[in-house]
This record gives sequence, C-alpha cells and structure tokens, in this order.
Amino acid sequence: MTNSDVLIVGSGAAGLTAALNLADRFKVTVLAKGALNEGSTAWAQGGIAAVLEPGDTFEHHVEDTMVAGAGLNDRAIVEFVVERAPAAIERLRALGVPFAEEKGALHLTREGGHSHRRIVHVADATGWAVQEALQRAAEAHPNITLVPDQVAIDLATSRHEERYSGAGNVWGVYAIDRRSGRVALHTARATILATGGAGRTYLFSTAPRGATGDGIAMAWRAGARVANMEFMQFHPTCLYHLEVKNFLITEAVRGEGGRLINPTTGKRFMPYYDAERLELAPRDVVARAIDAEIKRYGLDFVHLDISHMPADFVRGHFPNIYEKLKGLGIDMTVAPIPVVPAQHYTCGGIMVDRDGRTDLPGLYAAGECTQSGLHGANRLASNSLLECFVFGEAAARDIAERWDNLPAVPAIRAWDESRVTDSDEEVVIKQNWTEIRRFMWNYVGIVRTTKRLERARHRIDLLRSEIEDYYGHFRVTPDLIELRNLLQTADLIVRSALHRHESRGLHYTLDYPELSDPPVDTVLVP
Repeated sequence: MTNSDVLIVGSGAAGLTAALNLADRFKVTVLAKGALNEGSTAWAQGGIAAVLEPGDTFEHHVEDTMVAGAGLNDRAIVEFVVERAPAAIERLRALGVPFAEEKGALHLTREGGHSHRRIVHVADATGWAVQEALQRAAEAHPNITLVPDQVAIDLATSRHEERYSGAGNVWGVYAIDRRSGRVALHTARATILATGGAGRTYLFSTAPRGATGDGIAMAWRAGARVANMEFMQFHPTCLYHLEVKNFLITEAVRGEGGRLINPTTGKRFMPYYDAERLELAPRDVVARAIDAEIKRYGLDFVHLDISHMPADFVRGHFPNIYEKLKGLGIDMTVAPIPVVPAQHYTCGGIMVDRDGRTDLPGLYAAGECTQSGLHGANRLASNSLLECFVFGEAAARDIAERWDNLPAVPAIRAWDESRVTDSDEEVVIKQNWTEIRRFMWNYVGIVRTTKRLERARHRIDLLRSEIEDYYGHFRVTPDLIELRNLLQTADLIVRSALHRHESRGLHYTLDYPELSDPPVDTVLVP
C-alpha cells in the first residue's frame, strides 16, 4: 500500500503536467501502466496548435475547432483552451522542448481543418520531445514519485472503506504490479485519471498497445457519467505494411503538400469529395473519402504522394518518417506512401468540467480519457496535446484551491483474492481480445449501419457473461484487466452509436445520413 497527497494514473502529457503543477506543494505519485514513456504522448508526431502567426486570432482557432467538431463543441471550453495555448507553449520551451524554428521564430506548419499555420512542432516527433522534457522535470522533482509497470484494476471508492459507505468518494486505485504479480492499493485525497484513450478496441489503430480504455471503464464502473463515445476518430493515413501495423503518417505531410492518389486510376481523388479543402479537409472527411475509394475500387490502400516536393524539403521536415520508410524499402522523396485509415483518437470519455472534475468526489480526469467539450464530434488536428496541458494544469489548480476541504483518506480494505485461483486457459483471453477488435472494426468503424451496430451489441452481450465469469474465478492478470476494460469500452461505444440517430462528425451511419438540430451530446449514466 502507498499513500500520497495526490495520485495520478498515467504518465503522459496530462498526467505529468498535473504532477509538475502540484509538486511544489504536495506529495504526488504517478502510476504508469508500463514504462513511463510508453503512452500515447510519445507517439504524437504532428505538433501542438496555438495562435502564434501574425494575422491569426483566437477567434479563428475557435471557429476552426467548432467547424471540425460539427457544432457539438462547448464554445466556452474551446475558448478556455485556445486562449491558454500560447502560454502552454512557452512553459514547454522553458522545460527545454526544442521546437523547430525558422529565421529566429517558431516554425509553424498547417494541418487539416486549420485556416492558418499554427502548429508548433519538433520535426515529426513532437510527442517524444514533449514526453522527454516533462519526464525529465518530473524525475528531478523530490515530491514526485514515478512508479512504472502498475496496471490499474479499479478505483478504490467509498464502497471499499472498512466501514462501508455509499458516498461515492474516490480514494485511489487498486493496481497490479507487472513485476511481482501482486495487487497494491494506492490511496490519496485526490486522484487524477490521465489514462489515455481506447484505440485498441479496434483491429487497426495508431494507438500504443496499452490504449485499452482503462480510465474510462474504471470511472464508469465507479459511477461516473461517460459521454460521446460514438466519436472515434480514424486517422486517414496509417502506413499500409504487412510487417508494421500501426505507424502513423502525420497529417503534416498533407499540410506540406502531400496528395492522395488512387493507385488504380493514378488520379488525385480529394477534389471529388471536398473540392475546396482537398487533402486539408477535417480528418473525418478525408478518412471517409479514402474508405470510399478503397471499397469502390477493391483496393488494399491508397497512395499519399509528396515526391513532387524537393527531396531536401521532405527529408528536413519529416526526418523520422523518412528514415522509418527508407528502412522498409520506401523512399518518400521519389515514390508514394501506401496508406489506410486507422483508429486514432477517442473523442468521447469521462465527463469533466472546466476544472477537470468528474461526477465523483475526489476524482479528476484530463486528456484523451475525457469528454471536456473541446473536441465535439471530431477532434481538430493538434488540439489533443494542447488539451492535456490545459486540463492537467486546471485539475492541479482546482485540487490546490480545494485542498483544505478534501477529506482525509479513511481505512480502505486491501485487495481480496482469497477466493480465486490462477488462470488455466489464457487462450480464452487472447481469443476474446481478437474477437472484440475484429467486430468493432467491421461493425462500428468509419461507416456504420444500425444492423451492424446491433450485431456488435449482440456479440458484446454474449462475451460479457463469459468475461465476468472468468474475472470472478481467476486471479487478475494485466491481460485479463485489459480484456475486461476493452469489452466495457466497446459496450459504451456501441450504446452511444445506437443512441445517435443522425450523421455528425465521426459518427456516420447510412441509416441516418442527415444532421439533426440542435446538436446534443450522448450522455450515458451508470
């Protein structure tokens, strides 16, 4: 058992930002599911959106975000985040993030859905540079304890108090240590979930291996509301390669002139789908266009071609992508890149307010595991890391302001595994994991129908009793925990998708192709 002032589950941009903002006053413990740098932050290639170019304005950034979000965004939240973007960039520079510069100023690139150049970046590996800087600062702070290889099982709530209570307070988490296999109780007066998204619910995803919706599932089981889970963003351009399953080709390739080509016809096809914005249309538009071309022509992939640009320009802007592809036998300076859409970002999640507070006392959340109102029905490119910084700081500030009113942690029961045995059929976990990801891809993907969604719901209902029975009888393992959370997340996605009788943003259904008015969030109540 460990006890600290504040417990943070997740060691990416949101979690470490919160930790650094709290540590001067409080003892903070940060739990990482695997290695400290294995989360989604380190995988982010593109950059961070901020109004820094002459002629750009906060209003332009707000409007671009609202347009991409198909009107479902909370404008007040969008303004709150956008206005804090420049200051967030300055804090990162102070931590040593080496953002690209040109002629003494930050180099800004442009991505789909943006009306101006406003993406600050570190070549094509922004997330890795941000993760390194935040982690370096956290490791150096005496009040921050970083604990890797802790797989969170469930929130410790009032129901786990030695004197049972129905008050709904959150007092920390139970987590299994990968190295010892033992379950530990980590308690704190305030807990922040910064656990990332649920991309691994799908067969093809650019998300890291650990993106299994853990925070969303844990918060739901503890009694927090979840919203807009139907809006799963599919990145238009993931590398198509038989050996490399989830290598993202950043949107900035299109922002710097890359064109989408049908390999059968040899023609650029975005003019047929969005003649004005072309390859710089929002991600949902581009992903559906690629999906349509693949289905219409029986393709395995389409081509993303930037070979018409000078070779030095391409290598200079995308050094990591260039080297990765070169190692696979693809020279992007002379040949096109084969790409397909893949699940990329979870736009829905745990409902939070402007301060990162959830429905449950003592529980906060920040980053991709939340539904803050920023993204609406579709995330605008490079707003994701920005959300992590703003809400990580907001949650930390609110905890500090409310500290004197946060009750002390009561006595909490230890984890009880006296009535379970070691699993004798690990193959069941692997089979169910594969089945969930496959039917979610086939039935709850880029283009949906009610019939497909009903099939997915039926499969979830059949698997639920099987997995619950397995969970109840066998000692927990990291794989079993993730399987349980995958199924819970899949259920929330399908329930949300069936509830929305319109096509808006990332949720496109052939049965309800039109928009409904007014736009309404899908809010699920436990």
